[in-house]
Amino acid sequence: MLKVLDHLEEWLIAFLMGAATVIIFVSVLHRYGTGIDYPALQDVLLSINLGWAQELTIIMFVWMAKFGAAYGVRTGIHVGVDVLINRLSTENRGRFILLGLGAGALFTAIVGTLGATFVWENGAHYQIYHWFGITQDGLYEGPVTPDLEWPTWMVYAAVPLGSYLMCFRFLQVMWSFWKTGELPHHDHGHVDGIDEEHLPADANPYDMSDNLHPHDLKHKQIGEDKDAGKGDKQ
Repeated sequence: MLKVLDHLEEWLIAFLMGAATVIIFVSVLHRYGTGIDYPALQDVLLSINLGWAQELTIIMFVWMAKFGAAYGVRTGIHVGVDVLINRLSTENRGRFILLGLGAGALFTAIVGTLGATFVWENGAHYQIYHWFGITQDGLYEGPVTPDLEWPTWMVYAAVPLGSYLMCFRFLQVMWSFWKTGELPHHDHGHVDGIDEEHLPADANPYDMSDNLHPHDLKHKQIGEDKDAGKGDKQ
């Protein structure tokens, strides 16, 4: 179960981002296609209603933002101000980090609970009772979205779901830091799929393999094989 949760945000964000991109692309083609002076094509395109595309992509980006925040907690990509904390002793630094992670878990738990209450009272209770065949008079059905005519509680469900997932990620990071003393770290300068070059300690990083700069003969250059380096030394 935890293995599935470890990649839940990536899967959901990738799906929403890809689907939103396709919808926007098709909507733009449809909009400009209706302006082409070709009656047969215009009739076909005008018969297709894509007025809901903008509303759906907005909903997708809202869900993307909430689950992306949980992904940020798990991977450590959220920006934090830790100048003062890093100047503390190791023991006090650990205490403040645990305090901050606990505060984040508490805050997101409160937001998730308030969001769940709002969603429940905004029509979710009516829909759930209807699914189970329970009929109660006076229940509030809740509003619907203007274009898609979806119940708004389905859109607002991103708040409790995303907030509770963030709370879980805070607790997960908090437990990991308690056991190992390490926090998740994300290198913003790293690009996946590109191996970083690790230069030797005594290498001169300003030596370049061209006709304008001195050539480092002690170490292998980029694109050279091992035998080429030995030949240069000889």
